[in-house]
Amino acid sequence: MHLRIVQQRLAFIQTNLIRTYKHQTKVFGYNTQLKTIGNVNEMEKILCDYNQARQANPHVALLIDAYRKHGHRLAKIDPLGISVNTSIPELDEKVFTVDFHLENEHDARSLFGLSQEQSIPKNKSDWIRQLNDTYCQSISIECEYIESDIERLWVARRFEQLRSSPSISSDLQRRISEQMRKCEAFDQFLQAKFPTLKRYSGEGAEGMMAFFDLAFQQSAQLNIENVIVCMPHRGRNNLLVCLLNYPAATMFRKIKGKHEFPKDVKSTGDVLSHLYTSTDLTYDGKTLHVSLIPNPSHLEANNPVAVGKTRACQLSLKDGHYADTENTKQHGDKALCIQVHGDASFAGQGIIPETFQLSHLPHYTVGGSIHLVTNNQIGYTTPQHLARSSQYCTDFAKVVNCPVIHVNGQCSQEIAQAVQLACEYRDRFRKDIVVDLVCFRKHGHNELDDPTFTQPTMYKKVQEYYKQEQQIDAELDEKIKTFRNKLEEQFSSADKYQPKAPHLEGQWSEMIQAKSIRTQWNTGLDKDLLKYIGAKSVNAPEDFQVHSTIARSHVQKRQQRIEAGTDLDWSTAEALAFGSLLLQGYNIRISGQDVGRGTFSQRHGMLINQKNDDVYVPLNAMDSKQGFLEICNSILSEEAVLGFDYGFSIHDPKNLVIWEAQFGDFFNGAQIIIDTYISGGELKFLTQSGIVMLLPHGMDGAGPEHSSCHIERFLQMTDSKENGIDGDDINMQVVNPTTPAQYFHLLRRQMIRNFRKPLIVAGPKILLRHPDCVSTLYRHE
Repeated sequence: MHLRIVQQRLAFIQTNLIRTYKHQTKVFGYNTQLKTIGNVNEMEKILCDYNQARQANPHVALLIDAYRKHGHRLAKIDPLGISVNTSIPELDEKVFTVDFHLENEHDARSLFGLSQEQSIPKNKSDWIRQLNDTYCQSISIECEYIESDIERLWVARRFEQLRSSPSISSDLQRRISEQMRKCEAFDQFLQAKFPTLKRYSGEGAEGMMAFFDLAFQQSAQLNIENVIVCMPHRGRNNLLVCLLNYPAATMFRKIKGKHEFPKDVKSTGDVLSHLYTSTDLTYDGKTLHVSLIPNPSHLEANNPVAVGKTRACQLSLKDGHYADTENTKQHGDKALCIQVHGDASFAGQGIIPETFQLSHLPHYTVGGSIHLVTNNQIGYTTPQHLARSSQYCTDFAKVVNCPVIHVNGQCSQEIAQAVQLACEYRDRFRKDIVVDLVCFRKHGHNELDDPTFTQPTMYKKVQEYYKQEQQIDAELDEKIKTFRNKLEEQFSSADKYQPKAPHLEGQWSEMIQAKSIRTQWNTGLDKDLLKYIGAKSVNAPEDFQVHSTIARSHVQKRQQRIEAGTDLDWSTAEALAFGSLLLQGYNIRISGQDVGRGTFSQRHGMLINQKNDDVYVPLNAMDSKQGFLEICNSILSEEAVLGFDYGFSIHDPKNLVIWEAQFGDFFNGAQIIIDTYISGGELKFLTQSGIVMLLPHGMDGAGPEHSSCHIERFLQMTDSKENGIDGDDINMQVVNPTTPAQYFHLLRRQMIRNFRKPLIVAGPKILLRHPDCVSTLYRHE
């Protein structure tokens, strides 16, 4: 293949790995100059050499292709040995009828990712043996559906290099064994002290602890500063205590029925399997901040929340698309999201494909997540063949060309290889990658279940597994003994231990928890400043051609109204609120379907150049020291997008985050996020959020569904008093503003007060531009 064609393919994937749109330099949160892949020149040469070697050795290439595509179907990834194929027609040796000899070492290494230490296979039998050892043992990959030749070839070759490399060092082997043994010891400790506890143990999936430890270490080596983790209940307590420095005494208090937070904070707490933490870890002298976010009982609901928090963290760190310098390399250099899933929920919950669809989009991408599927091979009591129609639980990931690594959860060397490949791929391509850790549950869904009721064959295999003789390691046994002694000390001190409240630290240190009193805040502004903001909100560069209708009905009318100080409509009041907060240094993110223009063509916060489709956001060009407005036209999703924006809102109180429904009733699709996070997140987790939900509401001829935002449902979800007036400490505020000025003051109050509460706005539709629904400039002072 000619170099020119290779360069064309590289250019194609550079622009298609992450979805793009045209814009001027003032679109905040999306920089078209960022690279999407690294080491382009190196990959150009690899692809050229590969294609030349294919042409010279077609029979070898066909054999390699077959194993790259089908080898995973013969892999021994099930630690119980239940789901194992011994042969498939596509890899039957009889299919490959032509014998061959490959003497050219350069061609062999171009076709297949051999390590430098390994000699090349010569004939067909040697190649089959090599390919079988690579793709059909305790680890394998799926990547043949990836559209990009370069990306697909890199994944396959790097996997092959890792598989053909020497075994992992004895130090690394011991480290992995220690993490897995600590996980097991912790569960045994809990079982001895609390035999009737549903603890959702990590037993049977201890390999996840090795995954976390190695993933954190590699992240630190890649100079990542923050890792945000979301995780369901299984093994969560193990991760907290064994790796993330969570005080075991707090956990033991919780199990005994005591509170995980101090008595002087208003909170209800949550169940044991929803505990969370944030801590600093040190690897090879480098500090890595790791946050395990709170999770609700609804499986997978925390995944878009974690991605949104990661994106907000990238804003704080000025990472990638948020960088204010020209020398930034790729988005995701400083913050990484690790998403943990269960096998049944990954395949069954619709929020998973919704979240994947966000992964490549402007204003939502985080530069790739690493996914770990703790594959129990069962969903509660539902066997795999009834839990999904696809072959693998991970098949949804293929929608966005995401590579999948399948690995036996009890094989330490293969787990290390999986982690290394996942971290290197994400670092190079800034895309999601999935590690499918195939394991089992020792006790069934929880420790009080009898799984033999429904899975007798599987649990005979589990019992046989635990009858295997364990290797004796005196040094490791001593470390585990020391770990158990520390747990005993924590257990003894649990009743007297005083937990800490983690909610007003770091960037939240200037905030307070809202009191039961009602406070008043001065949200008005100087008239001249308001006029300046109003004029700037519709100001575009001289060579920017605004649509004639927008120029007449939006730009000119706003300029006239601002100058006159009368008849200010809804969108003008919003622009004044936005602009004033930006000038005070706050950042604003407004997200949802069609929010740039507005569902009812009222906002026009982003203008489109009629000559070339360029996008321009006027409010981002007011002052050199201002905050920035990020306008995020979302996919047609409610649950994942609202979850993402909620996650964004809990990271930093200096961000005003707004989710706007296309019509008010669209919140129905995000009810899980509202129930589990927005309405109760602060009481359960001490996690404040100032998210604003804009819900267009009104009987304006849109039919029975689109007319109502169901205010009554939100009122039912509040903890509003029935015998008095609510104070600031209500769980969320539900409002129905009827004038533009009211809306202006509501938005400003969200940010200038010293606490954060969700704001649910039953907003207008026909009133957005009704001649009688206007305010004077005076009402904004």
